[in-house]
Amino acid sequence: MRRLQHLNNLKPLALFCCVLLAACAPLKDEPAAAKPIQQQDIVLPPEAKLTAQQWPDSTWWKHYNDPQLNALIAHALAHSPSIALAHARVAQARSDVALIESGTQLKVNAMAEINEAHVSGNGYLGPFAEDRPRLGTSGPWYTEGIVGLGATLDIDLWGEHRDRLDAIMGVENAHKLEEKAVQLEISADVAQLYYGIQTNYQVTQRLEKLKQSETFVLNSHEARAARGLESHADAEMAKTMLLTIDQQLSMAKQQRVAFRESLRALSGGGERPEIRPMPLPVAQTQLPSSLNYQLLARRPDLQAAHWYVQSSMKQIDAAKAAFYPTFDIKAFFGFDALHMDDLFDHASQQANIVPGLYLPIFSGGQLEANLDKTRHQRDMLISQYNQAVLTAVKDVVTTGSALQSLQEEQALQDEKVSSAAAGMSNAKARFQRGLISEAMADEAQRQWLSAQIKQIEMQGQRISKDILLNKALGGGKV
Repeated sequence: MRRLQHLNNLKPLALFCCVLLAACAPLKDEPAAAKPIQQQDIVLPPEAKLTAQQWPDSTWWKHYNDPQLNALIAHALAHSPSIALAHARVAQARSDVALIESGTQLKVNAMAEINEAHVSGNGYLGPFAEDRPRLGTSGPWYTEGIVGLGATLDIDLWGEHRDRLDAIMGVENAHKLEEKAVQLEISADVAQLYYGIQTNYQVTQRLEKLKQSETFVLNSHEARAARGLESHADAEMAKTMLLTIDQQLSMAKQQRVAFRESLRALSGGGERPEIRPMPLPVAQTQLPSSLNYQLLARRPDLQAAHWYVQSSMKQIDAAKAAFYPTFDIKAFFGFDALHMDDLFDHASQQANIVPGLYLPIFSGGQLEANLDKTRHQRDMLISQYNQAVLTAVKDVVTTGSALQSLQEEQALQDEKVSSAAAGMSNAKARFQRGLISEAMADEAQRQWLSAQIKQIEMQGQRISKDILLNKALGGGKV
C-alpha cells in the first residue's frame, strides 16, 4: 500500500518530466555546411616566382625614406573620416558586448506605485466593495501603495547567453581588424596619390623642356617658310607636335589637381602644405617565399572575415539553445497596503521569490526560422571568406608578377635613355663642329627627353605596383 502511495506521489514528477521533454521544440538535422578554405588549399600558379624576401612591416612606407610621405600618412591616419567611422564601429561593438554580458547579471530595481482603484461589487473582491469598518473594508475606493525592491536573475542553463556573448565578441574582434584594414587602405592610397603627384612633377618638368625644344623647331620652320626655303607643311607639322605637348601639359595639370583633392579627402579636408618635388624611390618589395598561412594571418581583412565566420557559428549555437527551457528567478521585498496610512506598518511587509521555467512548446516556426537564418548567414560568410582568400592570393600573384615585368621593362627603358643621352651628346658635339645643323641636334635632345618621360612614367608605375604589393601582403603583422 505504501509502495502504491509512493508511486502515486511520483506521478506529478513523471508528468512534469514528460511535459518538459515534449515541450522542447524539435531540432532539424543540419544540412551540409560550407567549409572555410584551409592553408593547404591555397595553390599558387607555377609561374609565380617566390623569393626569400621578408614580409613587409607595419610601417612599410618608411622604407621609401621620404619625410613628406611619412607626415602625410600620419596626418591621414589621425584625421581620416574612414578611420573615425571604423573606430566608432569598434566602440559600438564593445558596447554590444557589454549589453549582452549584462543579460545574465543580477538586476535590481527600486519601485514605488500608487494605485487608486474602485473595487467591483460583482468581482472576486466583491466583499471589499462594501464599507464595513468592523470587517476592515472601506470600499469601494482604495488607494493602494507599493514600495520596495524587485530583482531578476536569468540562469543560463544551456549557454545561450554565453554563445551570444562569444558571437558579439567575435564581431568586436572583426571590427578591430577592419579598422586595421582601413588603416592599410588609407596608407596605401595616400602613398599612391603622393607618388602620383611626384611622378606628375617630373613628367611636367620634361614636358616643359620638350615644349621649349618644339617651340624652337616651329620658329625655325616658320622662318624658313617665310623666306621661301621650304613649304609651310613642315611648320604645320611642328605646330601639331607643339599642340600635342600643350595638351599633355594641360592633362598633367588636371591630373595633379585631382591627386591633390583626393589626398585632401583622405586626410579629412583642410589646408595641406604644398608638396615639394622629390626624386622617385626605387621599388624593392618582392614576393615572400610562401603565401599560405602567413597570408591568412597577416591580411587584416581576411582575419576580420574569419572572425565573422566564428561569430556566425556561435550564433548558431545560441539559436539551438533557444529550443530548450529557460529558467529565471524573480524576487520582491517591500511594503504593500490598501491604505496609504498603513503602507510602512510592520504588517504591510511583503516578500516574494518566484522561480520561473519557460518552455518553448509552440513558437509558430520562429525558432526554426531563426536557426535556418543563422545557418544561411554562416554559409554566406564562409563563402565570402573563401572568395576573399582566393582574391587575396590573386592580388598578390598578379601584382608581384606585374612588378617583376615592370622591372624588366624599365631595365630596357634605362638602356634606351642611356643610348638617347649618348646620341644627344654626340649630336651636340657634331653641331659645335659644324657637321650637322642645330635642328638635327635639337631632334636628338627631343628623343632623349621623350625617352626620359617614358622612363619616369614606368618608374611611377613600379612604385604604384610596389605599394599595391605591400597592401596585398597585409602591410605588416596583424
